[in-house]
Amino acid sequence: MESKVKLFGHPIHPMLIAFPLGLLATSFVFDIVHWITGNDYFSEVAFWMIAAGIIGGLLAAVFGLVDWLAIPAGTRAKAVGLWHGAGNVIVVLLFAGSWLLRLNTQRNPSIFAYILSLIAVLLALVTAWLGGELVDRLGVGVDEGANVNAPSSLSHQPAAAHTAATD
Repeated sequence: MESKVKLFGHPIHPMLIAFPLGLLATSFVFDIVHWITGNDYFSEVAFWMIAAGIIGGLLAAVFGLVDWLAIPAGTRAKAVGLWHGAGNVIVVLLFAGSWLLRLNTQRNPSIFAYILSLIAVLLALVTAWLGGELVDRLGVGVDEGANVNAPSSLSHQPAAAHTAATD
């Protein structure tokens, strides 16, 4: 099933998820560094990474929703996509809660702010796996007829027009 929203022939949703996933996960790494070193700078960096990650996550969610709406009802992909999307909404909400708790204490957040981030990172591992299941196992967002010799997406030729090499 091909993605409904593309840029230069590639689905937009998978392009966008790298940013919030990386920013939010790395914000927790900076929290750990803050704990270890006691340097408040790392906590402040985590605060801003969470803000950017939330914005990126919301943007990616728009394109993910468009693609999810196009998945046929009653399929495993529709169910997995629902869990993936709902789980990621929870991830963003948990990080938003952590960010709000840090709002007035960016350099020294409460333990609860850290706990929310930890739970969100653990849940993000599950939702990222579900996203991989959608693409790699169920073929959601993959061009019909995709193969190792398909022409470039910029060629405007269908992937199915070329078949795998026969030796």
